[in-house]
Amino acid sequence: MAKVSKRQKEYPGKWPKIGFSRLFLPLIMKVHYELAPSLPTFNNAVLTIGTFDGVHKGHQKILEQLKKTASQVNGETVIITFHPHPRKIVSSVPGDVKLLTTLQEKIKLLEKAGIDHLVVVPFDHHFSNLSAKEYITDFIVAYFKPHTVVIGYDHRFGKGRLGNFELLEQVGQEQGFVVNEISEQVLEESVVSSTKIRASIAAHDIETANTFLGYPYFFDGLVVEGNKIGRTIGYPTANLHIASEEKLIPSDGVYAVRVTIDEEEQVYAGMMNIGVRPTIDGKKRVVEVNIFNFDADIYGAQLKVDLYYYLRGEVKFEGLEGLKAQLLQDKNKAAALLQHAI
Repeated sequence: MAKVSKRQKEYPGKWPKIGFSRLFLPLIMKVHYELAPSLPTFNNAVLTIGTFDGVHKGHQKILEQLKKTASQVNGETVIITFHPHPRKIVSSVPGDVKLLTTLQEKIKLLEKAGIDHLVVVPFDHHFSNLSAKEYITDFIVAYFKPHTVVIGYDHRFGKGRLGNFELLEQVGQEQGFVVNEISEQVLEESVVSSTKIRASIAAHDIETANTFLGYPYFFDGLVVEGNKIGRTIGYPTANLHIASEEKLIPSDGVYAVRVTIDEEEQVYAGMMNIGVRPTIDGKKRVVEVNIFNFDADIYGAQLKVDLYYYLRGEVKFEGLEGLKAQLLQDKNKAAALLQHAI
């Protein structure tokens, strides 16, 4: 039987299966996976559109404006996002897209931000071929009848990305909706993009990535059986299977992390290794976490791993004793760093 936390008993609503930031209240954001006829009639819809991968600080600027405008017009906030990621469809290298957040993770982050409605639009070749004008009239107006559309100064849409603020404003005057543009100055203050965050993670610069995100970069994994060698040298590890092939997994190395298990409130400090373990076998890439001061059987549990610091790269030692000595240094360094992490 699945574990039920104290908070789940207190709030027996619909609970997420992924563990994001100790989110203890039932879901309140409505998520829509289809367009007509299932979409509701929105009340003074104040909407924005984008992939929102990572829901980082740049995105959060847009969300703040969205909520502020909705409050002013007594409306509802609506975010339109796409699945799969548009680059998987229109990119010259289809499928070569690693995401900061899976769809379910993005849903949790947007809900935490206080959004009323999220509409997940299936992105396919037909949709990608809509002209900019069709995108506005046949999609935005036809399905959402917006009161206000909020976009960044550099937002482009429609086939060939030919649509822009000027076209949206022109059609808005014809169709009776307002367009609010978030200025370059406001967005550039954050100097954040999903691309920059991916690059920081790839370069082991976890602290910069976390600063851009506004929260620790995280991923979930299912605990599976490993070769149990870590246990023999005093450092048992939880070997993780990452279900999503789209999720960006950090580059090889050793990291200081915090871990939650099956969405429980308890948070554990730990260290994580990603790589081929050259001292042991050097063949298969694995993700494994040593949880400090923890020795329970958690096979089959779902772990959420929050990354805080990069400690070092993988090293091949002469034997297990050399590896054991290094792991002690890693543990001490990770524990000291995590004491001061927010």
